[in-house]
Amino acid sequence: MKREDKNLIIDKIAEQLNKSSHFYLTDISDFTATQTSELRRKCFERDIKLMVVKNTLLREAMERTAGKYDELFQSLKGSTSVMFTEQGNTPAKLIKELRKKQQKPLLKAAWIQECFYIGDSHLDALVTLKSKNELIGEIVFLLQSPAGNVLSGLQSGGHILAGVLKTLSERES
Repeated sequence: MKREDKNLIIDKIAEQLNKSSHFYLTDISDFTATQTSELRRKCFERDIKLMVVKNTLLREAMERTAGKYDELFQSLKGSTSVMFTEQGNTPAKLIKELRKKQQKPLLKAAWIQECFYIGDSHLDALVTLKSKNELIGEIVFLLQSPAGNVLSGLQSGGHILAGVLKTLSERES
């Protein structure tokens, strides 16, 4: 491969690294063509961009970007595919789903909003990560909860007060 071609590929990978706030390094070696095709389809359905890359080209792309990916370099061994996504836990859920039927894909590492997760042992933790929108929704719910309790208390208090007034009016007659 010519150096110009390599530079184009490295630039493409670096551009994708800069655009994505989350990506996973996985091992899908030993996948048949059918399994790879199925993985690509599932990635497409979940808005995950799957890219199979050479480790040396990925490392050069990481070095060219503004991100500090030094901790990921140790994971660049063997076959590597990269899953780029906007939702931090979507690839982890997909990997977990696929692992019910087969042993791979293996999670080599993940980079999620400037945090590193090295090794397959972090898969369960990554599945439970919440997206930014999910966290905002939970905060809004928690902020609304006290106001809802106050309104509910006031409404039930009105019913009690009406009952007391009715009882008192019936006694006097």
